[in-house]
Amino acid sequence: MSTHLAFCQSQRPWLLDTIEALVRLESPTPDKTAVDRCGAELARRLEAIGGRVTRLPRDRAGDHLRVEFAPAAASAAGKPVLLLGHFDTVWPIGQLERMPLRTEDGRLHGPGVFDMKAGVALGMLAVRALRERGGLTRGVTMLWTADEETGSATSREAIEDEARRSAAVLVLEPSLPGGVVKTARKGCGQFELTVHGISAHAGVDPGKGASAIHELAAQIGAIAALQDLDRGISVNVGLVDGGSRPNVVAERAHAVIDARVPRREDEARLVSALAALRPTRPGIRLEVTGGFSRPPLERTPAVARLYEQARAVAVELGADLQEGATGGGSDGNFTAALGVPTLDGLGAVGDGAHALHEHVVIDALPGRAALLAGLIARLDVSGSPD
Repeated sequence: MSTHLAFCQSQRPWLLDTIEALVRLESPTPDKTAVDRCGAELARRLEAIGGRVTRLPRDRAGDHLRVEFAPAAASAAGKPVLLLGHFDTVWPIGQLERMPLRTEDGRLHGPGVFDMKAGVALGMLAVRALRERGGLTRGVTMLWTADEETGSATSREAIEDEARRSAAVLVLEPSLPGGVVKTARKGCGQFELTVHGISAHAGVDPGKGASAIHELAAQIGAIAALQDLDRGISVNVGLVDGGSRPNVVAERAHAVIDARVPRREDEARLVSALAALRPTRPGIRLEVTGGFSRPPLERTPAVARLYEQARAVAVELGADLQEGATGGGSDGNFTAALGVPTLDGLGAVGDGAHALHEHVVIDALPGRAALLAGLIARLDVSGSPD
């Protein structure tokens, strides 16, 4: 493992150059032209380190990149390891002017550097460490997607197909604070409640109306009661709108609800509870749409075994790798729900995802790449953790 670390430390200039090149190519998810521009540069760099790159064209999003690295020995057995992540960001074109790429106090700042262009570069360096030292004894597939920040609608099928062909999935999303990896993520859902009422003149004939806004207020209370933070279930009414004029009894009102659950059974119960909402006053009709776009990533025995392998690698590198859970979702939610061993948060150490202070800790980067290389190698030696 020390040879991996020494190599990754020696390649620090290459690593920083790769990260900075990707950050400079701003890639907001809705801007296909910009995302594909970043993807083209990423593909060029992947080919330069020996990857066989296949573009997965998409009309409604940027093109995704599938990359294969063959093992050193043609006779190598076993399924490949999948390195998974994305190169789209939440930041619009021009954000670099507000958040210039800069190094300050040992940190590299810039839009998308933490979430998660540094993680992409770490995956590349880890594979280089194995390939250039003859240690890639199992195939590695990379899948870098272009629409994760908006829910992975055009990439989910490819992610799940690739996961089914893989021994394990290593997700290069950012770590939790201090380098902690993620062995659990909540499932993420979005629902919309539309209340249909009866309009009337608010001054002349208020009794002939049925206010959708008044009903929505009552329903928000019922929805809030579904939250159970002790069990990790959060339900948030984040957007509301309705009505047409102050002197008109509102005919329509609408709310958007964010829901997060730690377990699949919680997901089913919450869906049923929202579907069971009923009007509290006559003349009202409720319409509930939406659902869970990402299933929970649960800490199954397969996930725990994969984490223990990573922790053993970290010990050999002189580090103590801890695990944690988060309420945010990633594409690892999809792969773990299939039963494929998945370890998330193996990317950069830093802070500020989706925030103006977004940055990565530069000195931690080589160690994260070495950890990833060592974990791939350990899977090669001991076989699939399932």
